[in-house]
Amino acid sequence: MTPPGWGDRKPGVEDIQRLILKRICFLEYTPGDRLKEAELAKEFGVSRTPVRDAISRINHLGLVETINGVGNVVMELPSEKITHVYEMRLHLASLIGTTAPAQIEDSHLERARGLLAQARQLSGQVDSRQYVIVNDQLNTLISDLIGNSVLRSFWTQAYYQAASTWHRVVDCAGTEVADALVAELVDLETALIEKDILAVGYIQRIHIGYGFARIKKFLFRETALDP
Repeated sequence: MTPPGWGDRKPGVEDIQRLILKRICFLEYTPGDRLKEAELAKEFGVSRTPVRDAISRINHLGLVETINGVGNVVMELPSEKITHVYEMRLHLASLIGTTAPAQIEDSHLERARGLLAQARQLSGQVDSRQYVIVNDQLNTLISDLIGNSVLRSFWTQAYYQAASTWHRVVDCAGTEVADALVAELVDLETALIEKDILAVGYIQRIHIGYGFARIKKFLFRETALDP
């Protein structure tokens, strides 16, 4: 069955890659789960070739590993890789608006305000899945504000690697992450009102830094305590 949004067309490699990545981020696929090419090909109504190509791309991100005798298995990023991802995200954020800056439209502001309303609802009772969904929509908004197509591609790859950790962070940090999301969207709303694309990048860099600090506080400590 073709997933919603694809219509009657057959999905391409990028479509399949994006959907598998979302499923990993939303914990529909958890570490240790096998990605079976034949089953995915049947689900998407395609041959195994585009599925295999999509999984290969995700393999390069470190979120899937091909194990002899087992197949393609969803992996959890180690602490060192997470550190590298966040170092790259901090650098990429500083480039937003400096090359081929996108034009800020009223629709961008409307989307940010809608996300802010959703984020504020999370402050009272944090739902990890809803938190990841709002973050995913926020990332789509930020991606739409990146005019440089190459930068946008790198940004998206690093985003999915980082997003694979967020369910764990929410489970550990609780309302702290929800409050941080509200603060980020309030800052973003201000930048969009002023139509300041450079500020969008600065805000992303600041809040990515805060997010990495929470990962080090909760996830890396958790890893250190493991026997």
